[in-house]
Amino acid sequence: MIFLDAAATTPVRREVLEAMWPHLAGEFGNPSSHHSLGDAAAAALAGARSAAARALGCRPGEVTFTSGGTEADNLAVKGIALARRAADPGLDRVVISAVEHPAVEESARYLERSHGFAVDVVPVDAYGLVSEEALAAALRPETALVSIMYANNEVGTVQPIARLATLARASGIPFHTDAVQAAGWLPLDTAALGVDALSISGHKLGAPKGNGALFLRGRTPLEPLIHGGGQERGRRSGTENVAGAVALATALTLVREGQPKRAAHVAGLRDDFIRSVLAGVPGAVLTGHPSSRLPSVASFCFPGTSGESVLLELERQGVICSSGSACAAGSDEPSPVLVALGIEAAVAQTAVRFSFDATVTAAELAEAADAVRTAVGSVRALDPTLLGPN
Repeated sequence: MIFLDAAATTPVRREVLEAMWPHLAGEFGNPSSHHSLGDAAAAALAGARSAAARALGCRPGEVTFTSGGTEADNLAVKGIALARRAADPGLDRVVISAVEHPAVEESARYLERSHGFAVDVVPVDAYGLVSEEALAAALRPETALVSIMYANNEVGTVQPIARLATLARASGIPFHTDAVQAAGWLPLDTAALGVDALSISGHKLGAPKGNGALFLRGRTPLEPLIHGGGQERGRRSGTENVAGAVALATALTLVREGQPKRAAHVAGLRDDFIRSVLAGVPGAVLTGHPSSRLPSVASFCFPGTSGESVLLELERQGVICSSGSACAAGSDEPSPVLVALGIEAAVAQTAVRFSFDATVTAAELAEAADAVRTAVGSVRALDPTLLGPN
């Protein structure tokens, strides 16, 4: 099997398992308990927080551990917007881009539906990029928060986050970025990015599913979504997942080491794969930005096919990939991200995403490119009606 769906999840790294194992077995204390077992758990949690903070270029107190990227996005979007409006009732708008992950978009729509916020959606160009001019046009005195993702999970386009964050902060508006896909491939120094909040998820980095974190810059107001005993500095109550926090911190530390060299290597393999697919499949269309994209993502539309049929044929040949976001599994609607890029709905339904982890090889991608050519040809041959009128 050639696994090319790393944007959905990644295998758990052995080093991560070894780091978290003691906290699943002998060191099982509650970090809020005042005895030796609890103290050991609290020390492990503090160590994980410090390690995560080093990877994010922030203070340990600015890291809140969550159950994953979705919770971190929800906490940032809802928590910051609600807290700011509580302080100033006139702050009743949130700004998002047209290509956000559902965790951000649905959080904004919840605020609209249940709390009377207005949602301003910034359009993107044909590559999925948000321009500084488009964001500036969306900012208003009533804007409580801007949330624009660092790198897109479907097409891989990387946004100019530092420049966009500068625009928002010049207007005194907090800026959040969903960095779930960017983590491991792009710099995560929150000071350099200039963001006020940043979300990450462990299972995209070689940690198990069910852990994540939110960076929240000091003094940024936040209304907690989960109330209780006041853990995580009151931002997220509930007994902490110590093993999960250790796993996330370990994974972050590992991917930080050698990140620029690893990213450049995989980007070269990605570019070779893109060239092979475009040369071998008539009519294939690369989606997303041709150069400002994640090293790990190559996404295409194959007009004259069904994307799901191509996926099934590729799996039969031993290549595992996806038709887009794993969080939209089961939907037969065209991807809102691709539609936002101006791609026709019928073409958007032919989309296939290939996403790599750092272990991918040139030989695997060469074999996968051959499989794509065969799979698309087979699907087109089986159902010529998909090609449309001559």
